[in-house]
Amino acid sequence: MLEDFNELSVSATRLGAARWTAHTPWSGDFGDAAFANPGPRGPFKVEDGVLTITASKDRNGKWTSGLLAAADASGAGTGTRYGYFEARMKMPPGPGTWPAFWLAALKPATVTEGNVELDVIEYYGQFTSAYQAATHIWYKQPQKTRGEAQKVTVPNDALVQDFHTFGVDISPQAVVFFFDRTPVWSQPTPPELDGPLYPLVNLALGGGWPIDQTPSPSTLLIDYVHVYGRGPGPAEGCPPAPEVLPR
Repeated sequence: MLEDFNELSVSATRLGAARWTAHTPWSGDFGDAAFANPGPRGPFKVEDGVLTITASKDRNGKWTSGLLAAADASGAGTGTRYGYFEARMKMPPGPGTWPAFWLAALKPATVTEGNVELDVIEYYGQFTSAYQAATHIWYKQPQKTRGEAQKVTVPNDALVQDFHTFGVDISPQAVVFFFDRTPVWSQPTPPELDGPLYPLVNLALGGGWPIDQTPSPSTLLIDYVHVYGRGPGPAEGCPPAPEVLPR
């Protein structure tokens, strides 16, 4: 999957001929801004090969924003079990913004046990010199759910001043997170990783933090989302991964 956003290919909930849907496949939209459908007044716009997702507040104080998922509730989608996922993005300034690039298990939404989630970047707008990477394994039973998180320090305001790349390399042995192609964190590959993961990118608001000072509008810029597959196991519509990645 090499999504360079030369055009906008988004459907509301079912992929069909589109490359993305505008809601999480499990109907689990989150945060303090409703994720809106695509359309002339929607949150998505493509110009000069860059996708923008804009969060804005209407005259009644209601926020809307956007999410893209490369899958739908049927389990259709694009991803790979082992390989390299990368997005190049520029974050919106201001407190209360909560943009993310993350991966979820490419399964029908009815499958809820042992699903792997990898958060390549979660950025909380009031903390301007760091972001968070995380792993999650989800079960219905809270005592079985587990996860780890890592704070990644960056120069102050660097993520809102320019584009940067955020990546994760997944092998049978390790999950390695990257910032600007430099490894920043590693975790053992969870045994629950039994199938492909697909990418999501979104601009949420809140995440447990107030949004009363969040600028309206706030805009996340995404230059590209690239997914490269490698064995063992077939990739779903993804080109072969680069042979050498920085470690």
